[in-house]
Amino acid sequence: MGWTEASLNRRGFAGLFGSASALLACACGRARAQQPAEPGGGIPGAEPSTKSKALGLGAEVLQKKRPIDAVSMYLNGFHFYADDMGRQIEAHHYCTHVTEDFFQCVIYDGNGDGARLIGIEYIVSERLFRTLPEDEKPLWHSHRHETTSGELIMPGIPGGVEHAAIADLVTTYGKTWHTWQTDRHASLPLGIPQLMMGFTQDGQIKPELLQDRDRRFGVSKTEIGRSRADLLASAPPVAAGADGWTGGQSPQLVLQTVPLRNRRE
Repeated sequence: MGWTEASLNRRGFAGLFGSASALLACACGRARAQQPAEPGGGIPGAEPSTKSKALGLGAEVLQKKRPIDAVSMYLNGFHFYADDMGRQIEAHHYCTHVTEDFFQCVIYDGNGDGARLIGIEYIVSERLFRTLPEDEKPLWHSHRHETTSGELIMPGIPGGVEHAAIADLVTTYGKTWHTWQTDRHASLPLGIPQLMMGFTQDGQIKPELLQDRDRRFGVSKTEIGRSRADLLASAPPVAAGADGWTGGQSPQLVLQTVPLRNRRE
């Protein structure tokens, strides 16, 4: 493709992924070959009928899906429940670069056709993060460790391009909600959304999670981390207010019954 450091700098991160369709297409076969087995139990219900499949094919041909088509980046990483670091989840992010300072991602538990939609993540630049209200910041987690350690990867992307893209994520911050607690309820999305966080140092993530991910994708978190030593060396400290759980207390959603307001008969 002829990607060089100079060309990447000229194109910028948004330009890189906005114009890399051919590169991503070339990587599709590799990504499919690395596809992990879908975790958890089966979702209840009969297989889609012939009629349903026909309607789906018709809709695929006739309807535009611009928000979905705008997805330009696939990231694989890990989250833990904000109030319980023992509950750790592998997360497959499919992201759209909306502005230079803002991404929005849909999260699945796999990268195959039957993957479960388990959450969303919003990602902002440090510049935007610093403008957030103080009581909002603890809901967001830093990406400094995820990016520089090799925990966060971009499956199917050549190393040089991945390195350049990950470099632009080092100083970003994410707010993540998982809507399906697949570690407890694999068949259906029971309960309420839960706030998720990211790891901030080695030793926090369960080794077996990393080993399983690395085996399936044919990568090494340790080797990737070594290749990103330059990113770690230049990474600024995490901005104050992020990673709210580090103080020993964490925000989290709980379900409660409240009076209905503005009811209309």
